[in-house]
Amino acid sequence: MKIGTGLWALCLFMACDTSFEEPKISLKGYHIQEGFALEVIASEPHLKAPVAMDFDDRGRIWAVQMPGYMNDMQGSDEKRPIGSIVILEDRDADGITDHTKVFLDSLVMPRALSHVYGGLLYAEPPNLWFVDIEDDEPGQRVLVDSLYAGEGNPEHQPNGLLLNIDNWIYNAKSNFRYRRKNGIWVKEPTTFRGQWGISHDNFGRLYYNDNSRQLLGDYVLPNRLARNKHFSPMAGVNQMLTKDQRVYPLHATTVNRGYAKGVLDKDSVLVNTTAACAPLVYRGGMFSEEYAENVFVCIPEGNLIKRNILSFMGDSTIAEQAYMGKEFLASTDEGFRPVNLNNGPDGSLYIVDMHRGMIGHHAYLSPYLKKKVKGNRLDTVTDFGRILKVSQLAQMKMETPDFETMGTRGLIRLLRHKNGWIRDRAQRLLIHSGDLGAIPELRETALNTRYPLAQIHALYVLEGMDALNFDFLAGLAKGSIAKVSAHALILLEQFIVTEYRTRAVGLFDALISKNDTGLDLYLSATLGKWMTVGEGQFLEQMMTVYDRHSGSSLFVTAIISGLVEDETIVLNYLEGMGQNGDSLLGTQLSLAAVNRKMGKMNPIFTRNSLTEDTRTHGAKLFQDICASCHGINGQGIQGLAPPLMNSEHVADPERLALIVLHGLEGPVTVNGKRYDFNLAMPGLIRNENISDKDISDIIAYVTNAFSDMPKNLKPQEIKVLREMESKSGAEFTEAELLENSK
Repeated sequence: MKIGTGLWALCLFMACDTSFEEPKISLKGYHIQEGFALEVIASEPHLKAPVAMDFDDRGRIWAVQMPGYMNDMQGSDEKRPIGSIVILEDRDADGITDHTKVFLDSLVMPRALSHVYGGLLYAEPPNLWFVDIEDDEPGQRVLVDSLYAGEGNPEHQPNGLLLNIDNWIYNAKSNFRYRRKNGIWVKEPTTFRGQWGISHDNFGRLYYNDNSRQLLGDYVLPNRLARNKHFSPMAGVNQMLTKDQRVYPLHATTVNRGYAKGVLDKDSVLVNTTAACAPLVYRGGMFSEEYAENVFVCIPEGNLIKRNILSFMGDSTIAEQAYMGKEFLASTDEGFRPVNLNNGPDGSLYIVDMHRGMIGHHAYLSPYLKKKVKGNRLDTVTDFGRILKVSQLAQMKMETPDFETMGTRGLIRLLRHKNGWIRDRAQRLLIHSGDLGAIPELRETALNTRYPLAQIHALYVLEGMDALNFDFLAGLAKGSIAKVSAHALILLEQFIVTEYRTRAVGLFDALISKNDTGLDLYLSATLGKWMTVGEGQFLEQMMTVYDRHSGSSLFVTAIISGLVEDETIVLNYLEGMGQNGDSLLGTQLSLAAVNRKMGKMNPIFTRNSLTEDTRTHGAKLFQDICASCHGINGQGIQGLAPPLMNSEHVADPERLALIVLHGLEGPVTVNGKRYDFNLAMPGLIRNENISDKDISDIIAYVTNAFSDMPKNLKPQEIKVLREMESKSGAEFTEAELLENSK
């Protein structure tokens, strides 16, 4: 096992006959699960602050570099065009990067990329771009979405660009999905998911997380439960797959809220995750069977990677940590910051290590963390970046297919490959090829029940080629396992016309007779759509399925999601059965019907883009308005303004709001020291460009940045405080503020 690390361990270049530079990185202090090997395959100087990667058809790594993120405690470089997308090359074929080729540079805070449609899709906020690739050079560029992301903290902006099995591209921290069809880019609403990083399993369900919940996911395939615009899903999406957030770092941990009770144990070791990100469902096919579809999760604040084991229950998914008291991979190197994970074409697991001392955004840093970082000099760890590869020692090496010379038949055979990355790539290449001569063989593959995963991939190649029909899908649904049938049911919805009504009823009767919970769920979600061409028999089938699972909020959600045009049909049926007011289904149907009448929608259908997060917006306002007097770090400026750091006036959010709104006159005491300035601090109340929300955001930032007790005031609370006046009608005095606080 190749192990080892060291925060400062960038060794001298190899002295050898080659002109290639291959720096050796020590991995002393890295501990990986027994039976696995860990190696550094790319590092500085070839890589700097990587945050995402993808493989091209030749198996080369393309990496997004974001060196502008947190180069210092103020994030001073965030607006500088110093980001890039690079191609990492191994010219001497020894598995280690020895050359970097810049594909795109002068980017501002890029964060995601994906090789799709023969080109490269990448995110550089606020835009989502697609660019053709011509001999490793950028060709024609197309603006896919000018509202992909708003300004602000990269931790709270869309990212991911995951092309799922269903031919749609999904994102974390976003409620939109994308695809290109017949040369036209399409954007449509989807469930809002996660924070940083997104993955899918072999079936096509999505997985994601946020800081304090290491693994979230959907119980069902995307967009099954969020099609009725007037109903928000009660269950089935954004599910916490495990309540176990315990982590097991190898050393005392430097984290933002380390001062808070229960965050660290008696040895100052992190107890539960506080910055989980980038889950990955392992689909590489090279690890032994017990690792298939395990979910690995990055815990960068703890310098580790966690392993979870999934259990699929038909209508739900459960995760359990693989180990107690240890992790799959953990390091004593505080520079090790895993921020993304990838399945590779060789079946290995790839780790994007930003390798940075500071990964928390300046708008969120607590005084406690700032002090700790200065003490251990983590803020000086900036010019690093690595990609690591994890392989299992006992397994045979997997060869990467030569996609560039492989013909259509070879690509079709790859749809049954044990490596999910290869299956995915074969699927997208077949669609992009547009080879209609492949349709007969693709249909054979889709009907071959010996290879259910290949069936699903072949189905979506045919979907991408517009080569499906009702009878083909109905036959496949009837003769395949439940997971394949579920996909067929989804794809059948494009054929909801009166012509197929009778045949659809017969098909659904056959599927209902299988009495399979997972299949029942997808039937529940589709029968409402079919009722638009004839309610009677489809309604009867719907209630037959529902009666099996009555009381289940998931099945209620599925049924109402399918009723995209009218809930009253089912409501009238329930009323006739005397159940309208007594059942969960009846209650939720009534709610959806009222929402429809009032024009009230699920927010995913009304939101155009993601707004900037509160504290980041507050940080910008503070820097623009307040920092010139109080200092960028809240330290105050001699003779001009007192410090904010740990000020008792910052600890009281209402008092702070009165100062920001109305100003402060006369002497003021901070931490026992009297400041007797001649100038009064003006308030912002007469600035028409500063809203109540702006004031609220400033308070959210200031109480977080300069005290250990972050607090918020809602905009409506700010509005009330606007109406308060000092005795003079001008700025408040400290005495008045203290009197008001009693």
